Amino acid sequence: MPDTTPPTPGDPAGPLVPVDDPGDPRLDDYRGLNDPDGRRRTEADRGIVVVEGRLAVGRLLDSGYEVRSLLVDDHQEALSGDLVTATRGRGAPVFVGTRAVVAATVGFALHRGVVAVAHRPAPRPADQVLADAAGSHRAGHPPVVAVLEGLNDHENIGALYRNAAAFGVAGVLLDPTCADPLYRRAVRVSVGHVLHVPTARLVPWPAGLDRVRDSGFVVVALAPNPSTGSGVPHLDLGELGDRVSAGPDGTGGPAGVALLLGAEGPGLTDGALQAADLVVSIPMADGVDSLNVATAAALAFWELAGR
Repeated sequence: MPDTTPPTPGDPAGPLVPVDDPGDPRLDDYRGLNDPDGRRRTEADRGIVVVEGRLAVGRLLDSGYEVRSLLVDDHQEALSGDLVTATRGRGAPVFVGTRAVVAATVGFALHRGVVAVAHRPAPRPADQVLADAAGSHRAGHPPVVAVLEGLNDHENIGALYRNAAAFGVAGVLLDPTCADPLYRRAVRVSVGHVLHVPTARLVPWPAGLDRVRDSGFVVVALAPNPSTGSGVPHLDLGELGDRVSAGPDGTGGPAGVALLLGAEGPGLTDGALQAADLVVSIPMADGVDSLNVATAAALAFWELAGR
């Protein structure tokens, strides 16, 4: 949870600002959150991230992101006093309005009553995420990064990040077609964990997977029905731990694992599968051909990093 220590005398404190007009220009960062296309443009133009809900805002305030402001309804001013205090302690304003004013501003009934805006950080280089991940080895567990191809559902992305945080995944790399993991819905579903998982775009694609391998990671494609003619070795998930512990060439020594995950439906492209060192499947009952990508990722994360 965020540091709720009140500012000491003489320290700058953000103002507590009552608002009673949804058209107030000071609320422009929050306007029309229910308009995905408009919001993507607004957030790109303003360089901002929107974080909704008490837990997610708490994780924002506990992160390195620069908080721009907080908007709460008048019920949450007291109920979320820790968030109000922490935001003001950072010198950022806290806007307080009635539930009706907040709903008219954001475009829907904000049941959680708490939403914040932060400055979007500069993109991280993929090589830096890989280098940091490679140095995060824990005894008995290889460092793990997730590499995502073609994921466009913000709820799946958010759930995957929450799972990645739960099982100690050291970073996430996205191909150029993946949706923005810092979009409000993804941040909300991740319960703010996306703000703490190092992330970068991996380009070019899929040629960039060579850089992942050169950084010391075995590239493992998770696929429910791998092609038997691809020439890439195929394992069941339960066999992966032993194979990784033996090293990519079987000579010993733990290796980092880059777990390659594709979108539901199309799955991984042929180019991504061909670029993998191993293809891994999760055994399932007859008649079930696949799992939700976030669920499949959680099982693999647990196998590699959490158990």
